[in-house]
Amino acid sequence: MSVKTFRGRLADGGQDRIRLGTNNGLTGYKINKFQIMPADSANNYEITSKIFTVEPTGAVDSDVNFENPTLLAAAFTGLISGGYAGANTIIHDSMVFNQDIYITAQDLSASQNTNYYLELEIVKLNLDEATVATLKDMRGRE
Repeated sequence: MSVKTFRGRLADGGQDRIRLGTNNGLTGYKINKFQIMPADSANNYEITSKIFTVEPTGAVDSDVNFENPTLLAAAFTGLISGGYAGANTIIHDSMVFNQDIYITAQDLSASQNTNYYLELEIVKLNLDEATVATLKDMRGRE
């Protein structure tokens, strides 16, 4: 299994574009791991981070809607008033994509930056699979 990793830091309410598209679209990806961590864990934080197959429009928010067909993964971590609020990550592991993806982050408590780590499994696609993955990415549908 071949993997590709990415890491970065998002400003509160920010987004990053992970460039994955190729000329022929025969390289696909699946998310293996998605982790987030606040930039300053000494403060209170309630961070929600999401990964999409299309660029989100409008302001970045912390609402998670699993009915959104463009949502690939969501992660939450929190520390409120000195108590650990927990951490969760949900990855739609059956989704294969071959175009750029977008990561967003929103902190409801402290407006601080968020670190992220993303591990993608590289999947070789045949021409039919590449066409289907590209059309799904373009349409934003299942």
